[in-house]
Amino acid sequence: MTDTIEQKCLLKGVKLTDQRRLIAKVMSEASDHPDVDELYKRVSKIDPKISIATVYRTVKLFEESGILTKHEFKGGKARYEELNEGHHDHLIDVKSGEIIEFVDEEIEELQKKVAEKHGYTLVDHKLELYGVKKNLNK
Repeated sequence: MTDTIEQKCLLKGVKLTDQRRLIAKVMSEASDHPDVDELYKRVSKIDPKISIATVYRTVKLFEESGILTKHEFKGGKARYEELNEGHHDHLIDVKSGEIIEFVDEEIEELQKKVAEKHGYTLVDHKLELYGVKKNLNK
């Protein structure tokens, strides 16, 4: 079982107000990579008194604390996801904005080989693929 964002906050000593706790809960339940506006929409349905500034500050705090990671996919707003230990890459649909997480062992091996070929040991990488869904009706 992975820790929720709320549990990670407690482990890292991040003080959780009721509003931060709510933002953590909504973010933990997100199956996508919401931007701050989308996160605000979801949170304000539960607590209409919460401000967008609070959501921005909380997301920044969670990012600085190593709880969330920020993705700046080209052509869009910064999006966030829970920082997990497991590595994955992203395939981004440039029309819908849908983000698919994937791991491909062949790509992982190829990246290592490319680094080694140039005299390096790979220590980290980030792969973002951009595409449009094929029309399967043709």
